Amino acid sequence: MTWSRVAPDPGPRIGLPAPRVIHPLGGDRPGRQRELVGGLLRCYPVTFLLLAPYALLILPMAVFYDNPQTGFIVSLLGLALLGSVTVETVGLLFGRPDPQWRQGMRQATARYPYLYPVARLVTLTSIAADLLGAYLGRGSIVAQIYGELPDAPMAALTKLFSGWGALGFALLVASHLGGRLSRPKLYGWLGALVATQVVVTLLTAITAPLIAFAFFAVAAGVVCGVFRLRYLMLGTVVLVLLWPSMFEYRNDIREDQGIAVDSAVTSTDRLRLDRQLTAAAGIEVPVDLGQPDLADHLRYGLVPRILDPDRPALSTGQQINQFLGGGPTSASNFLLLGNIWFFDGPVGVVAVHAFWAGFVALLLRWRGRPGPARLSLFCLVCSDVLLWSGTYPDSTIGFLQHVVSAMTVFFLLWMTRTITARSTRRIPRPAGSPG
Repeated sequence: MTWSRVAPDPGPRIGLPAPRVIHPLGGDRPGRQRELVGGLLRCYPVTFLLLAPYALLILPMAVFYDNPQTGFIVSLLGLALLGSVTVETVGLLFGRPDPQWRQGMRQATARYPYLYPVARLVTLTSIAADLLGAYLGRGSIVAQIYGELPDAPMAALTKLFSGWGALGFALLVASHLGGRLSRPKLYGWLGALVATQVVVTLLTAITAPLIAFAFFAVAAGVVCGVFRLRYLMLGTVVLVLLWPSMFEYRNDIREDQGIAVDSAVTSTDRLRLDRQLTAAAGIEVPVDLGQPDLADHLRYGLVPRILDPDRPALSTGQQINQFLGGGPTSASNFLLLGNIWFFDGPVGVVAVHAFWAGFVALLLRWRGRPGPARLSLFCLVCSDVLLWSGTYPDSTIGFLQHVVSAMTVFFLLWMTRTITARSTRRIPRPAGSPG
């Protein structure tokens, strides 16, 4: 992609920030602080996404309850930071994110006049697909326990749009940063996406997708400059306060569907993510459970199930649960860091985070500020492979599936940009000219 030095008019400017108030002691201190924090986060985005859940929830829980394996958590976090911080720091030698982030994004999106209509289309499609898929039983607790996939062809069709929630989020953010979508409307659309996940939770009796999407949206929004850092802190507090009621309501739904619920497991037990991670401590790693290899990544990641309906469902979580002594009708997860440690050992923890740190650095810095496609890929990385609760390596396959699904949207954006560019370059011929 080639960036022109002179950008065309991005269209009507909607939702521009209010004029800044000059601090009496000189300078716009709040604004400068926000720009400094935003610039730092865009220099170290993978490090931020890695640190946030551990600093806000997992490590505080471990310290508060005196987890004897707290040192193990710190060591895993240190290995991951070694990979991300090293690569992101070296990357600064080759270029930094645009310091004028919003102005740069306005120029980067100026050549996409239909960006906001495409963002609305993707978001509405995502909402419809998620609701229909949940209604048909895709991703429900019953399907998860018995390893069954819905027979309805429409359920398989909705799977093709499973990553469009994050894709719609990215395009909405790009529309806002490009000056085509006001902040209140942006929050309205994002609220609709979150509300969709609430309904999906009620239909499937699984809270993980709701919590995962909420964390992704706030964390990615902080990096992109549409949320402030304190929103993430506030969201964590709200989650802790609401979790007991959410947990009880989820269990009631499961019991209504005939699913046995262990009454000995409390909401506090399920919130102890530090114990979920440290369950991997003391295991001789790496462990081979027949997890997806390169061929499986290509088959599951690049070929839609609708074209390969006979392949079995991925069951890495069930394999881990059986390794720990459980049955095949339940799934276990050591969180993202623990899973990487379990399957790839300490070298894998460093290498995986180093790779994605380099990939994200290219997305945010290569040849200037990112356009809608690169911003979308960044959001897919945040929602799939870097999500703290992700089941590695299944999450990597999910990322590949979502990238393949997003290609149709990228092609649509490219087509609208090309058609618009050609129409603006068309010059009428003088009367009587040959040809």
